Amino acid sequence: MPRVKKVPLRMCIGCQEMKPKRELIRVVRTPQETVEIDPTGKKSGRGAYICPHPDCLQKAVKGKRLERSLECTISPEIIETLRQGMVK
Repeated sequence: MPRVKKVPLRMCIGCQEMKPKRELIRVVRTPQETVEIDPTGKKSGRGAYICPHPDCLQKAVKGKRLERSLECTISPEIIETLRQGMVK
């Protein structure tokens, strides 16, 4: 009987749903206190996962879930950069 690979799940901070890690975008607060999108998922720092949909980002920002997850304040410029980075 073949072994089934375990799929890592993460919770989207916007819609609060558990989804496979590969479907989500990782937003990371680096040790230099900058917030950026982590396409590889391997940058060091505090991370949060969010769906690649603008409405999930809006929910995360409105409910201050992104700030709470990354444990820092987030400027509107960074939010706009994230919004543009989500468009694939």
